[in-house]
Amino acid sequence: MPPNDSYSCGKLSSWIRSRSRNKFEGAYRCRNDDLFAFQVSRNIDLVYGGGSVGLMGLVSQAVHDGGRHVIGVIPKTLMPREITGETVGEVKAVADMHQRKAEMARRSDAFIALPGGYGTLEELLEVITWAQLGIHDKPVGLLNVDGYYNSLLSFIDKAVEEGFISPGARHIIVSAPTAKELVKKLEEYFPCHERVASKLNWEMEHLGYSSKREISR
Repeated sequence: MPPNDSYSCGKLSSWIRSRSRNKFEGAYRCRNDDLFAFQVSRNIDLVYGGGSVGLMGLVSQAVHDGGRHVIGVIPKTLMPREITGETVGEVKAVADMHQRKAEMARRSDAFIALPGGYGTLEELLEVITWAQLGIHDKPVGLLNVDGYYNSLLSFIDKAVEEGFISPGARHIIVSAPTAKELVKKLEEYFPCHERVASKLNWEMEHLGYSSKREISR
């Protein structure tokens, strides 16, 4: 998929990551519901971490109820903890977290982080790093509900100011407070950063992972 193709194409999928625990504030749920409804209206399928609890359980249910394809990718070890009751869509069990992220990235055309904790931040920063390295050129978006990610964005801006992150690489991340604004920015995204290993056909074994599936666009 070319970087500036429209997200109205029915075959597109987004990797969405958020909190998998049950407690969350209503404001986050309402704004996230807006994203799921907008995603369905744009015919975008869902790739997510496979859990049926917390915000991610709501993500999968909402997109599935809207008629879009949903696939959850989850390590076998986490299935008893993160899956309760019935799941929706397709569930793919994998061996470990590395394989989970590789599989999700391979199946996705864009990455979206909702408000979340350590797991969300870890996966977010990894896909940003992959973009910087040239492993993929897919857009990475933050749904910045009520300024949740303001401190993170300020930290990244400080890293740019101090020379730890290049100005071009700063633009790997796009953020917006609403789903409509965020998807518009993802649609318009065009990579402008210098890739560490531009145009190479990266395979997961280059990162020391067991899977050889390519995640490059």
